[in-house]
Amino acid sequence: MSSQPNPQDLTRKNRKVAVVCVGMFGLMVGAAYAAVPLYDLFCKVTGFGGTTQVADYESDIVIDRVITVRFDGNVSSTLPWKFKPEQRSVTFKMGETATLAYLATNTGSQTTVGTSTFNVSPPTAGIYFNKLDCFCFTEQALKAGETVEMPVVFFVDPEMDKDPELEHVKEITLSYTFFPVEQPERPVAARVETPVAETKL
Repeated sequence: MSSQPNPQDLTRKNRKVAVVCVGMFGLMVGAAYAAVPLYDLFCKVTGFGGTTQVADYESDIVIDRVITVRFDGNVSSTLPWKFKPEQRSVTFKMGETATLAYLATNTGSQTTVGTSTFNVSPPTAGIYFNKLDCFCFTEQALKAGETVEMPVVFFVDPEMDKDPELEHVKEITLSYTFFPVEQPERPVAARVETPVAETKL
């Protein structure tokens, strides 16, 4: 004759299962939130997916190998802006610092704020593409009908010349896409105008 399970034992087992399930759910949620900043950090460190680098200083080494950087500008359909580079490409030596400006115009009837995403192609060149200054570092506010120059100052690390995967690469494309910002980080009135340096090759 089989013994009947103790109701108290069943209750304790059910509680353990419930605690384990809740714990697993919490770990999954935590991992999901942690994955985004970890992925961003991974991209910044490795250049994965064409993510560019941020440099504090200009390169102190310039080599004879030249590289052409082409520029691309795009705008989300939900942001009433026009956005394009002042020139389509620049050619310079690896290690040299170059400055180029994009032109952005707010075609809407009110002030709007935009933020940009960016990458380079081929993606494996991202680890060698260094930005010293860029409009993409902050949100940008444009008044209705306003047109502004948005500079980017950059260089290509000469270490790229030692990368066998990129030894035949002669061109890099830098691409930006602007999206609207629904809740700006700071008031629009706090925007400070900065002078734009001339393009240097």
